[in-house]
Amino acid sequence: MKLKTKSMLVLLAATGVVAAPLHAFAQNTVTLYGAIDEGLQYTSNVKGKSNIQTTSGQDSGDRWGLKGVEDLGGGLKTIFQIENGFNLNSGNLNNGGRIFGRQAYIGLQSDSFGTLTFGRQYDPLVDMLGPLTANGNWAGSLLSHVYDNDNTDNSIRVSNAVKFVSNKYAGFTLEGMYAFSNAAGAFANNRLYGFAGQYVNGAVTVAGAYLQVNGNATTNAGGAVSAADTDFLAERNQIFGGGINYALTSAATVGFVYTHTNLTNTTGSEYFGNLANAANSLHFNNFEVNAKYQFTPSFYGGLMYTYTMAKYDSNAGQARPHWGNFGGMVDYNLTKRTDVYMQVAYQRASHTPDFAAPLGQAVLVGTDAPSSSMNQTAVLVSFRHLF
Repeated sequence: MKLKTKSMLVLLAATGVVAAPLHAFAQNTVTLYGAIDEGLQYTSNVKGKSNIQTTSGQDSGDRWGLKGVEDLGGGLKTIFQIENGFNLNSGNLNNGGRIFGRQAYIGLQSDSFGTLTFGRQYDPLVDMLGPLTANGNWAGSLLSHVYDNDNTDNSIRVSNAVKFVSNKYAGFTLEGMYAFSNAAGAFANNRLYGFAGQYVNGAVTVAGAYLQVNGNATTNAGGAVSAADTDFLAERNQIFGGGINYALTSAATVGFVYTHTNLTNTTGSEYFGNLANAANSLHFNNFEVNAKYQFTPSFYGGLMYTYTMAKYDSNAGQARPHWGNFGGMVDYNLTKRTDVYMQVAYQRASHTPDFAAPLGQAVLVGTDAPSSSMNQTAVLVSFRHLF
């Protein structure tokens, strides 16, 4: 829903939210938008027992936001976006309880060069490589890679960030980001930097990305990444990868994505808890194939499979866990803004030695806790409205 700023401010002023001069903002255009996604989910094994529960925002995180633009003339515009994430079932704020925890930035957009923004933002890997995966495009959290170790499901949210996205030239778009630690005398303690590129030519889309986080929130809570914004507690998190999508026809698309994650001095994760023995190094290699078919303008289906190999090294020993993730989704649009969908996901983990526990337990992203075994299955039926 689009509202001229003057109209919006009149409405807000009438409710006591805003009491500012209207004429100063008359040239702005502001868009109010959001998503509400609510479903029922069955999980086969959560700490040894099956579970049926209501679940919020599995495919499209529940949100509302405002984004705006003002034309400054000469091909230059001011832009901003603030976006709130919440849990529909509880009404609680997501993203560590932040009011605008999903995004909050301001910047300048140039018709000649690109867009420069400042604030809390999505990183280049999420923007350009994520859309080539199933979970980063037409599916959601349940179809993510193991622990979302490569951030293609956008687990890492970045504060204190400066980002530049180029305009598209001959099919190429480039993006770079640097997020500050904001710590005096500790410039590299909890900073993030990354870059990505994407090429689009007809039926083919190719992308590559690199992302690195130095330090973590346990030593600098005000840095680029907080404890609520990341999957792993590690001294360093390094991710890189590439992928390709190819449109076989106007209705059928297939894709392949490879990513590598390299973690240093890892003590645990929000998904599996604390490691029995901290990992001096923990590596993940993810190989995903996916396919989507648009049966009709209002109905599509998709499948994905990801094989993940890990290398765990600690003072207690070495282990080589691996996982297989399979997922599928069908979606039917009741209207342009309202749809119903169903997702099925299955994960099988490998056996690991006791010193590498709990890496031998299955745990799908989007479930409450790990399985007590090497297998976990989830089935979700959800109702979604976009505005």
